Amino acid sequence: MKSFYKIILLLSLISLLGTSACEKDIPPENNEPVVEDPDEISLFIYEGLKDVYLWYDKVDKLKSGYFDTTDDFYTYLNNFGTDYESLFYDLLYQYGTIDKWSWIVDDWEELENSFAGISTSMGYDFRLVQIGQTSDIFGFVRYVIPDSPADDVGLERGNLFLKVNGQQLTVNNYMDLLINNESYYLTLATISGNTIYEGNNTEVMNAVVLQENPVHYYDILDVGGVPTGYLVYNAFTSDFDIQLNETFEYFKNQGVGRLILDLRYNGGGSIQTAIYLASMIYSTDDSKIFTVSEWNDKYNAYWKATYGEDVLNYYFTDIIEETETTVETPISSLGLTELYVITSKSTASASELVINGLEPYFDVKLIGKNTTGKYVGSITVKDYNNQGILNTSHKWALQPIVLKLTNADGDPVDVADPNYVNGLPPDFEAAEDYTNLFPFGDENEPLLQATINYILGTKSARAEPALVEGIDYKVVADSRDFKPLSREMYLEKDFKLRR
Repeated sequence: MKSFYKIILLLSLISLLGTSACEKDIPPENNEPVVEDPDEISLFIYEGLKDVYLWYDKVDKLKSGYFDTTDDFYTYLNNFGTDYESLFYDLLYQYGTIDKWSWIVDDWEELENSFAGISTSMGYDFRLVQIGQTSDIFGFVRYVIPDSPADDVGLERGNLFLKVNGQQLTVNNYMDLLINNESYYLTLATISGNTIYEGNNTEVMNAVVLQENPVHYYDILDVGGVPTGYLVYNAFTSDFDIQLNETFEYFKNQGVGRLILDLRYNGGGSIQTAIYLASMIYSTDDSKIFTVSEWNDKYNAYWKATYGEDVLNYYFTDIIEETETTVETPISSLGLTELYVITSKSTASASELVINGLEPYFDVKLIGKNTTGKYVGSITVKDYNNQGILNTSHKWALQPIVLKLTNADGDPVDVADPNYVNGLPPDFEAAEDYTNLFPFGDENEPLLQATINYILGTKSARAEPALVEGIDYKVVADSRDFKPLSREMYLEKDFKLRR
């Protein structure tokens, strides 16, 4: 085994470059400051971004010398008062266009729960769509978490719903009725000829705290005489790395010769888990590069000076590392070079990382829709001082973009690279039929059917959806839009780098 260094990414370590919430990199005083000192949270936000943010050098306010005097600097921070979110987003690089993903939270404990897939939920994933020119919307269930409140009342993949607590869903009320409501029943619906008909009511559901297992479904299919593994994997959640590995051990024991990896709803997650998954699919050869990270200029220099030129490379691996919740476990690898990935517009970040990281070694085939196009990752920054002591007077934490990732061939190169920024295009385009969502694993399910047809060379046999996105309906929101880290790619606070 190669040696690894465990690096704790807390603000105390970040401060090795000379900035922290306690040692402020503020402008030289041209005169005695008369403006009141900013509060500690404002200073923490500013100093954290100035130090570790990937694009700090493209934000004028984060550049040294931008503020002429200490008073100017303090005045800028104080103008935001306690509106810390506005301060944070004001300091990002072209937020909403270049940086669409950095964010801030006021409770890092809730953030850490979201890393583990823990949330207060009814236990079903849904999409809301608007048909025609009215404000009315309807929802459809994409999948249900076993033993959740939604499962208990009989909700299933493919169910459509119109009302919540007897009230029609609209673009104006769905947040109150569906997202911010922890007790409700649904009025189900059916579609016939593009007309929606109201159906029965479900029983009342009450939200509970639950943890979602991202290994949602797996099976072995006979496709052209070849045992073919099929896995629906919905998030890169490190708490379930062992269960993921056990699934691949089952595939291996059953002689699986190719894999269909269904990432249509997978918005990403842990970079370390992405490395594990790629190793399970392809290789445990830890001399092969899976992905290469690039930080800002300060951190590129620091990592290399401290740990050597190779430190920014991430390699395939043969073990799942020991953590607080798992023991060290050998990876069960299929050693495959035939991989078909089901994708959609919801496929993002760590999902794209697996596809892109494997591409230098074999041709990964994509079936479905263009992916999101996110190749940058984040870390959690808490308010630690240089002695590693956490400031307990608040729970604010930053989740800024700090690195971008390329594969062993160096793709993508930069923000302007259309081969990744605009998403990964499918080799064969297909779509779900939201009026007829078959269960996962049913070979009549449109995206699985399209994948099998592609494998067998009968590509013309794909199914077209009854309702076409952008023509018949407009997407309003997904349930994942309201879950922290649902479309993120991140390094967990305790992670490993090879040297």
